[in-house]
Amino acid sequence: QVPLVESGGGLVQAGGSLRLSCSTPGSYMMGWFRQSPGQEREFVATISRSGGSPYYADSVKGRFTISKDNDKNTVYLQMNSLKPEDTAVYYCAADRQYTGRGLDKSSEYDYWGQGTQVTVSS
Repeated sequence: QVPLVESGGGLVQAGGSLRLSCSTPGSYMMGWFRQSPGQEREFVATISRSGGSPYYADSVKGRFTISKDNDKNTVYLQMNSLKPEDTAVYYCAADRQYTGRGLDKSSEYDYWGQGTQVTVSS
């Protein structure tokens, strides 16, 4: 098991911003997912091992930015213009090697963080 350590969640008003961080012990393709109570875990964003090729869910495109600092083995999710419907537990995930299941599929990823709560008030 690879430990992924997330931080940066919290409570913010609608229209505000938060930045999530996730540190890893090595270099992986990384993704962010989120899960609301009673809902399936859903894809948010992914970025390649090198830090390129970001890919986003339509629901966050233009508002969220995923980035990676390979020197620090840390991936970030900058969340701007937050909406109440963004409220969820956010999870980072690491993929050792792309298997073809799909970058937006949770089954593609091998390791998961513990999750960090993001709450957006209206």
